[in-house]
Amino acid sequence: MAVDYIVIVVYLAGMLAMGWWGMRRAKSKSEFLVAGRRLGPAMYSGTMAAIVLGGASTIGGVGLGYQYGFSGAWMVVTIGLGLLALSVFFSARIARLKVYTVSEMLDLRYGGKAGVISGVVMWAYTLMLAVTSTIAYATIFDVLFDVNRTLAIILGGSIVVAYSTLGGMWSITLTDMVQFVVKTIGVLLLLLPIAVVKAGGFSEMKAQLPTEYFDPLGVGGETIFTYVLIYTFGMLIGQDIWQRVFTAGSDRTAKWGGTIAGTYCLVYAVAGAVIGTAAKVLYPNLASPDDAFATIVKDELPMGVRGLVLAAALAAVMSTSSGALIACATVANNDIWSRLRGVMRKTDGDHDEVKGNRLFILAMGAAVVVIAIALNDVVEALTVAYNLLVGGLLVPILGGLLWKRGTAQGALAAVAVGGLTVVGLMAGFGVLANEPIYYGLLASLAVYVAVSLATRPTDEAILAAWRERLAGRSPESPSEPPVPAHQ
Repeated sequence: MAVDYIVIVVYLAGMLAMGWWGMRRAKSKSEFLVAGRRLGPAMYSGTMAAIVLGGASTIGGVGLGYQYGFSGAWMVVTIGLGLLALSVFFSARIARLKVYTVSEMLDLRYGGKAGVISGVVMWAYTLMLAVTSTIAYATIFDVLFDVNRTLAIILGGSIVVAYSTLGGMWSITLTDMVQFVVKTIGVLLLLLPIAVVKAGGFSEMKAQLPTEYFDPLGVGGETIFTYVLIYTFGMLIGQDIWQRVFTAGSDRTAKWGGTIAGTYCLVYAVAGAVIGTAAKVLYPNLASPDDAFATIVKDELPMGVRGLVLAAALAAVMSTSSGALIACATVANNDIWSRLRGVMRKTDGDHDEVKGNRLFILAMGAAVVVIAIALNDVVEALTVAYNLLVGGLLVPILGGLLWKRGTAQGALAAVAVGGLTVVGLMAGFGVLANEPIYYGLLASLAVYVAVSLATRPTDEAILAAWRERLAGRSPESPSEPPVPAHQ
């Protein structure tokens, strides 16, 4: 394992070096939070793919392949479909808004009345996403160094917090690009073919496993539908994803770069399912499907290659963790803390604003590590996060983008009713049940439409400013939304 250790240590040291280099570039709020809004297609595609394909997509994707066969790809497929839909239909408009958070978009569209409530929901989602990603370090570092869970979380979390705090989005972008390359080589070019060969090829896999392992719908139609609701729609509205869209240098980069990243996700989904299926042939009696990735890497890969593939798993976890962390800190600072204090945002070049965002990343990072150590059930935590996000925010966000008649009152009612319905049904049916997200979305949609139609239409001055932003004709500004003419 000595060579593997060297590979991992060099990789981790490289991540910290990228953080230090990124610090030299992040001199303004725009540079620190959205990499100056000037990423080109290649870097944008790589970093977008890196953030959406985290530990759940890598370790969890292989685990689903171990449990269900080829249909285990559906979870990651729905993530890829969500990214494709976002990129093709919405990303250009989102990028032209020149905002920093989803809540700022809601304020622009509805007139400055939805920010704090939507910010709290988005903050809870990004916090739990960062926590669940951080917990995944325990599995990887246990395989690598045989360290206990708490130390593994502190070690992995500290590295991510360090480079994220130093350089913000520039550091995260640079590290994510490296992580994208490492994941591509480690998972697609090395682990996938080696696993299939070790399992005896596809013909031997078919001979050894039940036919349902090769049924593309074997995981079940209801499960696939739930994946679409949670992950495909979650990709459309998550702050961690939108913050990457904000880094695009142009509309074309946002659209086509994201389309390439979404297509890559589909390939990655199939690869994970195939690796998991091969692991089922090699190790039919593992205690947990999530052990499949670590087991096949540890037992079947040659020295050196094993270290690179484990580095790929670390890359997957770190990219999601760092993206969720900066999103969580951005929402906490810009959408909650600043609003509660009643402090107007300063100019984009103000150094103190960079310092403030840096302090929030550090504080949120410490909170994430502490919660990750205390939390046990990762699946339930992630399900709660996505249920709240989709149930509470999907309707007002997409409604704001697609329906002129939607109002601030309708948006606030949709957030409140959708969120409370999801929480109540999770308490009644169980956190992992499908009913909460089904009925939560329906309740949110019904209330949004009914309340919007029953209240005064959004003031034309607000809609005019909104259209200017969507068209890219209004410059980035810290100013508040325009005051309606009748006030």
